[in-house]
Amino acid sequence: MVSVRDRRRWRTLPVADEIRTDIPHSARIWNYWMGGKDNYEIDRQVGDASLEIDPDIGEMATESRKFLIRAVGHLAGEVGIRQFLDIGTGLPTMRNTHEVAQDIAPDAHVVYVDNDPLVLTHARALLTSVTDEGVTTYVEADFNNPEHILGEVSGILDLTRPVGVMFMGVLGHARTHDDLLRIVRTVLAAVPPGSHLVHWDGTTDSPYYVRMCEEYSKSGGVPYYPRTQDQLRTVFDGLELLEPGFGKITHWRRPDPERAGVRDIAAYGGVARKP
Repeated sequence: MVSVRDRRRWRTLPVADEIRTDIPHSARIWNYWMGGKDNYEIDRQVGDASLEIDPDIGEMATESRKFLIRAVGHLAGEVGIRQFLDIGTGLPTMRNTHEVAQDIAPDAHVVYVDNDPLVLTHARALLTSVTDEGVTTYVEADFNNPEHILGEVSGILDLTRPVGVMFMGVLGHARTHDDLLRIVRTVLAAVPPGSHLVHWDGTTDSPYYVRMCEEYSKSGGVPYYPRTQDQLRTVFDGLELLEPGFGKITHWRRPDPERAGVRDIAAYGGVARKP
């Protein structure tokens, strides 16, 4: 396997030309909701307008990160996963995947995948927080082309060993449910038994969330399509769901004392093992 340190093929990008500051971007809006500073005025405007439509969306952003921390922590700890493929990673905020994994397993390898130019400008920051034993790197790719992603990561991750594959609140950008399933199943077909899928997304349970997504699409951003719980559950077909199964991300392996005061939000997912 080629050393990742020999394979950091940074492409020189005219970033200022590629980043559109006049069109909102979901990753930057998400960053805004989570208290980050990597966003523009248009993102803050759309973010505030979205909060007026769906006041729960800010909590969804922070709760999704807490779910990531618990899920990655479990996989790196109890399960012993040492490789993570975080597809559609978005902008770095609090406790990113590599930080959680390498705190537990210093030799963990983490590959982030995204195709947003602003995310690319922050990739070097991600690469600075690496343990001596571990590897953290970034691949520029569109999740709609999973074959390309697999070709890019094949020299970084050992695809004969289990991988933690992560789609964290991003597959709503897939145009159809069939596209969503194609993307996930193509990636999972390339990783061995013992690999795990971590996936969550917003659902149509909340009419406010559905309306917010509709209004976001009108703003010029890439459309986001909420799915039903049943549609999200099919992502795990053929896999072995870990306890407590598919359900609210706010409850997934959350210590009982911490559940007090946690509001229900229209965000569902789970963690499952490839048999």
